[in-house]
Amino acid sequence: MERDSVDLLQPLWRALVVFRLITWVFAVFGVWSRWDGIVRPYGAVLQLAIMAVWTVISSIGYSRRWGRRNTRLAFADLIITVGCMYATLLAQPLIDIRGGASVLTSVWAAGPVIALAISRGRDGGLLGAATVSLALLSLRGVENASKILANVQLLLVAGLVVGYAATTMRRAGARLREAIAAESATAERLRLSRSIHDGVLQVLAQVQRRGHAIGGEAVELAKLAAEQEVALRILMSSRPTVAEGDRVDLCGLLLPLATTRVDVVVPAAAVLLPATTVGEVVAAVKEALSNVDKHAGPEARSWVAVEDLGEEVLVSIRDDGDGTTPDRLEQARSDGHLGVSQSIRGRITDLGGTVEVRTAPGEGTEWELKVRTS
Repeated sequence: MERDSVDLLQPLWRALVVFRLITWVFAVFGVWSRWDGIVRPYGAVLQLAIMAVWTVISSIGYSRRWGRRNTRLAFADLIITVGCMYATLLAQPLIDIRGGASVLTSVWAAGPVIALAISRGRDGGLLGAATVSLALLSLRGVENASKILANVQLLLVAGLVVGYAATTMRRAGARLREAIAAESATAERLRLSRSIHDGVLQVLAQVQRRGHAIGGEAVELAKLAAEQEVALRILMSSRPTVAEGDRVDLCGLLLPLATTRVDVVVPAAAVLLPATTVGEVVAAVKEALSNVDKHAGPEARSWVAVEDLGEEVLVSIRDDGDGTTPDRLEQARSDGHLGVSQSIRGRITDLGGTVEVRTAPGEGTEWELKVRTS
């Protein structure tokens, strides 16, 4: 659950509450300073009273989670603020306002612009600024548009700047929460790894040794223990899949391919590639390992290694099986066996990468897959 302690937008909401209170005081001072020029003073007092009540209600709302979690309060603020702007007609006739009399809400009317900018970002700020500007224009009249240009510019700038700041802080808050969650998960994983290493893995290793020593049916039990040991080690060494936008960590998806006959070696840091590229590379590696199972012999072992070369990533798949010759690979393609030509070469070539294969009878096979990082 999201908590206020990690809500980076909370200072902006507090600043909005202070802004609303201070600007209401300014509106009161403006009415007091122009008291003699107001045609219907009781209307001005009523307008200030309505503004005061809404200032208290909105300030309480913006100080609580229910007022910040959605935009309903901000939109209500916008509607009521525009209504308060038109309430100036209770104190001054429209002809006087278009003749130069002040709209009594003054800068207090910028409150919902800031609220929408905080809750909805740049677009929300611009929507609020446009609405308040149109209300001001309708009161002042089109013929006085040049006189309110400065006010409109300030509203637009406030919506843009606050909206951009809120969006940036919201993204920073999301990354902070992700970092905290990842750190907590890593700490828990390390704790469990220590417990597993000190208990389960040692027992499985003991079963393997005793099973091979006893022989007979116990050898099968030793093999099962070895498989479970590898599975646990993979679980202990695996890491959360890292993603930044449409880029995914290749290593996090290759590590689960490790078995008792397949070793996977990856860099400590994440190797980020476009999600499509990662999917195709992983599929090509799986096809290469499948070929080892089919053609390299029942006891063949494989090694998968990832190297980050900067602008390129190299993935090598090597086995110690029977090997073959390049002519046989070409003959297999001609005979319609498309595992090598399509599932491996085709995938990587379509990504703009390169594929090299080295093999010889009795020397195993090594694939080198290179793809660009962008």
